[in-house]
Amino acid sequence: MLKVHDLAPAEGAKKKRKRVGRGIAGKGGKTAGRGTKGQGARDTIPVGFEGGQLPLTQRTPKLKGFNNPFRVEYEIVNLDRIQELANEGIVVIDPTVLANNNVVKRRSLVKVLADGEIRTGVTVTAHKFSRAAEFAIRAAGGSAVVLPLPYPGGRPPVKGNAHANR
Repeated sequence: MLKVHDLAPAEGAKKKRKRVGRGIAGKGGKTAGRGTKGQGARDTIPVGFEGGQLPLTQRTPKLKGFNNPFRVEYEIVNLDRIQELANEGIVVIDPTVLANNNVVKRRSLVKVLADGEIRTGVTVTAHKFSRAAEFAIRAAGGSAVVLPLPYPGGRPPVKGNAHANR
């Protein structure tokens, strides 16, 4: 049976730290790896000092969070609204059809959510689907087609200006 006094760290897991500045014999003596002269050789640099540039801790807003400039915003369309369009005889639903029926704004990204229920098999094309919505559309005999985002490189351009997140 293993006892507490038998426990030991794995071989090589505990490495002794390098003690520098302990005389001229051996490695790590004299300047102790700090080079010769200059600010870095002395102990005067505070933690977080960035050479006179405004430090990160001062650049970030205090307690207020920030607005992600790369946030992707979707317009929401629920299944009950898609069912209403299906009742009107529209079987292929995409962002253009939704915009023509004043469900979403033109050139907006569309996400389909599973609020309500769908009974008609329709082909829905959108930029994103919730898992439940995709399952419900397929269960009703339809298909869910995911459109790629219109951004090169996979993320939207920055919103705002240079001072937007300061």
